[in-house]
Amino acid sequence: MPDRPPSPRRSLARRLALTLALTGLGAALLTALLVNVAFQGRFDSFVQQQQQGREDQLLAVVTATYTDAGGWDEQALAALAPAAVMSGAEVSVYDNQERLVFTADSSMGPDMGQQHREMMGVGQLGQPRRLPVVVDGQQVGTLEVAVPQGDLPSGEQDFLDSVNLLLIGGAALAGLVAVAIGVLLARRATRPVAELTAAARGLAAGQRARRAHVHRDDELGELATAFNALADTVEREDQVRRLFAADVAHELRTPLAILRSQLEAVQDGLHEPTPSVLASLYEETLRLGRLVADLEVMTSADAAGFHLELRPIRLDELIRDVTEGLQDRFTGAGLTLSATLQPVTVSADPDRLTQVLTNLLGNAVKFVPATGRVSLILDRAEGTARLQVIDDGPGIEPADLPHIFDRFYRGRGPRTGGSGVGLAVVDELVRAHGGQVAAMAAQDGGTTFTVRLPLFASDSHTAFIPPSHPVPTVAGMESTRTTTDGEQLR
Repeated sequence: MPDRPPSPRRSLARRLALTLALTGLGAALLTALLVNVAFQGRFDSFVQQQQQGREDQLLAVVTATYTDAGGWDEQALAALAPAAVMSGAEVSVYDNQERLVFTADSSMGPDMGQQHREMMGVGQLGQPRRLPVVVDGQQVGTLEVAVPQGDLPSGEQDFLDSVNLLLIGGAALAGLVAVAIGVLLARRATRPVAELTAAARGLAAGQRARRAHVHRDDELGELATAFNALADTVEREDQVRRLFAADVAHELRTPLAILRSQLEAVQDGLHEPTPSVLASLYEETLRLGRLVADLEVMTSADAAGFHLELRPIRLDELIRDVTEGLQDRFTGAGLTLSATLQPVTVSADPDRLTQVLTNLLGNAVKFVPATGRVSLILDRAEGTARLQVIDDGPGIEPADLPHIFDRFYRGRGPRTGGSGVGLAVVDELVRAHGGQVAAMAAQDGGTTFTVRLPLFASDSHTAFIPPSHPVPTVAGMESTRTTTDGEQLR
């Protein structure tokens, strides 16, 4: 068995946690470093100020000693030796002739200063600093002070070490907190991803009711909402496809059963192959052919295989031809068909538009009860060719109206039976011509289907030229024509 690939969610969680932890730890270390550098600089400045203050104190004492003694008195200056040695500095006093008047080391012993510096843990002496001794505005000598360089005295160094230790400890603690927060945030951030993944896998496994329960006001929440919308669509499409399969099976079963029973009756000698029997068999084959043709249209649209043979056609003449071909169906259904047609030219595929008209009129024949009326009105409206198919049959339920052109859709109303293919084919073909189709149900019953198609570019608005043959009259059909000025001709 091949090794299972690592979980993307876990990998993402680890990477996210590691990134957040490293970012937090790096920020803590950088902060500690900057604080240390700033503190070290301020501390060094403080130490220098302290040292300078001690030098100024020594200078003041030397000046006062000179003033009190009325000159340089080595015995009086000897009182400076203990303070100088305790500070770790080397102190010497020179007169104006640069003769050595006093040195703290010679006063306390030749090695006392060095021994004390070693005990203090300070480094070697630095470059001596010479300070003028001024009395009454006159320089009377020079104070030379050499302070230890390098390491700080043990007290100051201990203080600095404790501060650095606190900074390191704080950085380490901040790093641990960053790791903990990174892990928590990573888990929190990837938990919705895990739920979405589980929901997607469930949906792919056939659990059509599976949804992602992610309630967030961010991008992940939007993703969950989009996923749930997709799942709703998949579930709905799955349901309508199952219904469609059942409908197609029913639509195919009925004509096939009729064909089989009648052929068996003829084969067994129960019926003679009379013209009426053959006509019935032929009608069932036509019914099968129409269903197969509708399915082919939808398959072509799905496969982007739609190809229209566009050419300028007189839409009013095409409507006459279609209604003439449907004469027997309207007569048999006991329907009255009327037509009010203006001469309109469109760029279209006549075979495809014939299918549109056949499906719309066939829909009326199927659902409008006997003695009902079906009217066709063709005119120009808002720069388009507008065809209205109006009937007084049972209306369409308001809840079904937005979906009657959806593929395989079947509503609960009296006009939404069948395979759910015919009107979907109408919508596909009309949109392929750059047009639109819509349906509207009247409150007192009846339905109006409106088809809008772009006019042909050179379509003129001249007076109506009578057609070569009239619109057929079917079962009391009222044949009317209209001029471009709106006058009806009978």
